[in-house]
Amino acid sequence: MSANTVKVTLVRSVIGTRGSHRATVLGLGLTRTGQSRELVDTPAVRGMINKVSYLVKVG
Repeated sequence: MSANTVKVTLVRSVIGTRGSHRATVLGLGLTRTGQSRELVDTPAVRGMINKVSYLVKVG
């Protein structure tokens, strides 16, 4: 993992969550539980992670 990227993993299902939270998870590029993505560490991405922090794991 590079110094300017962050690895995000979807650890909980989006079923039963708010529509805006489902859209945020999809915006992060996560579609399935257990899926991981390496994203550029920007304030926008950090804000998205913060919004759905109860669904994702960072690291």
